[in-house]
Amino acid sequence: MFRVSTEGFSLDGRPLRLLSGALHYFRVLPEQWPHRLRMLRAMGLDTVETYVPWNLHEPRPGEYDFDGIADLDRFLHATREAGLHAIVRPSPYICAEWENGGLPWWLLADPEVGALRCQDPAYLAHVDRWFDRLIPVVAAHQVSRGGNVLMVQVENEYGSYGTDTGYLEHLAAGLRARGIDVPLFTSDGPDDFFLTGGALPGHLATVNFGSRPKEALADLARLRPDDPAMCMEFWCGWFDHWGTDHVVRDPADAAGVLEELLAAGASVNVYMAHGGTNFSTWAGANTEDPAAGTGYRPTVTSYDYDAPVDERGAATEKFWAFREVLERYADGPLPAPAPPAPLLPAGEVALEESVRLFDVLDLLAGPEVRAAEPPSFEELGIGHGLVLYGSRIPGPRGPYPLSVQGLADRAHVFVDGRAAGVLERDAAESLPGIAVGGPHARVELLVESMGRVNYGTALGDRKGVARVLHTQQMLHGWSARAVELGHGTPDGLPWGTAGSGPGPVFHRGFLDVAEPADTFLALPGLRKGYVWVNGFCLGRYWERGPQRTLYAPWPLLRQGRNEIAVLELDGPLPEDRRPAVELREAPDLG
Repeated sequence: MFRVSTEGFSLDGRPLRLLSGALHYFRVLPEQWPHRLRMLRAMGLDTVETYVPWNLHEPRPGEYDFDGIADLDRFLHATREAGLHAIVRPSPYICAEWENGGLPWWLLADPEVGALRCQDPAYLAHVDRWFDRLIPVVAAHQVSRGGNVLMVQVENEYGSYGTDTGYLEHLAAGLRARGIDVPLFTSDGPDDFFLTGGALPGHLATVNFGSRPKEALADLARLRPDDPAMCMEFWCGWFDHWGTDHVVRDPADAAGVLEELLAAGASVNVYMAHGGTNFSTWAGANTEDPAAGTGYRPTVTSYDYDAPVDERGAATEKFWAFREVLERYADGPLPAPAPPAPLLPAGEVALEESVRLFDVLDLLAGPEVRAAEPPSFEELGIGHGLVLYGSRIPGPRGPYPLSVQGLADRAHVFVDGRAAGVLERDAAESLPGIAVGGPHARVELLVESMGRVNYGTALGDRKGVARVLHTQQMLHGWSARAVELGHGTPDGLPWGTAGSGPGPVFHRGFLDVAEPADTFLALPGLRKGYVWVNGFCLGRYWERGPQRTLYAPWPLLRQGRNEIAVLELDGPLPEDRRPAVELREAPDLG
């Protein structure tokens, strides 16, 4: 059995220092799990930690997905086969720079749910039903049942959010009632308000930090003197937001902090050991001020995190620096790192077929919904994608500003079928000088959602628009048509050559390969949109960077012909340039 005491951790009566690394199964394709787990072993780790994102597994109420990239049971089997212990952090909230912090979008559409992450009865009812499905999967892998799961987390960094200890007690009791008998723990920042708000009496408290380990561990010991020292998230790198600089951390600096942490006798979980990718529309968002919830900053597609094992599974300089530290604490010689998958040669795929979104709206969009005010994405029943809102401005009247309130997150504005401008959340949210020459003008907003905020008081981020005004008047009488994106290339499109006209354009080309291999896709000249490979959405691209390439893992490709599809939102390209995708042999993350 795995036990926690003041002296530390033990397994079957023998002392055990946990040398763990974070690897999220949902950010890596299943075919790649064994390789990435071998890389953790080669770095000197004996344990793997993963979150469990509720929204991935229950995309709609009562509809569960535990297949493919969501096959948690298969992943936990793979961790044991790799010779690693496991730590599971199983929702309901995970943060993780993941869409809505792992909470399903449809919670925001339930009028009975009054608040998230607290003892709101309707929210807890959804959590309990989810735990009924999830927890037996985790329980079957506990060391108490012959598996390798050592510990299970109660919620996540709750001290960064609230003070409802009864909520944490409800979750802990729910884990126990559904078969979890290994130790439970919480993880929070080391400051007193984090720990007093998020720790749970009677259960292990751990701390998260990236520097000054002696201070952080001293803070933990002062408030929790009976708990052994463990850093549940040693932040060895960081993540990126669109429009900001790429974040890196000096390998020697990170390795020095790791050495200091281990020399103090603590256990550690390296966050991230291998980051992976925010495929599809799963990237979350943050705010510049987490307490006020202002200053929206969506997260990029890559979750490379400047981790020791990079996005495609290769050992970095930081890997070798960490290995040098960790091998001093290993029981024996460390295995050699596994070579990464081969790379496709550099090349180019011409995107020779195209079709305009507005020309195929009837094929892609849900039924038209009419309402006095614009309905949200959640009210329309979609998680992410595009919604075309339409209304009228009465006229004739002179030029007045058209302003959008509560925009989440970006809108292309059309007036009488002509492009009038682009508005963005927390940036330009009004267009000047929209005049109406006749009895009315048709105004349309094509609104794109980005990631929902995953941390702080802005959690529960609804998408769409709240209201639209022409001068001081609210516009009423709205239609709305929703196009959900992210879960496969739209089928049945009449591919050809898109004619002239406003709005986004789908482009398609074909890549022929002799054998599947990794590659990085660049989209020179394209500005903002989404990329699919054989129907799998790689994620979002955006010319403002810092990320300039998208990682395309080898399991997505097949021998022979492969389809690459792109939805370009901001075009068109210059007339002398045809759209194309470049294959590159190295990433460009900024």
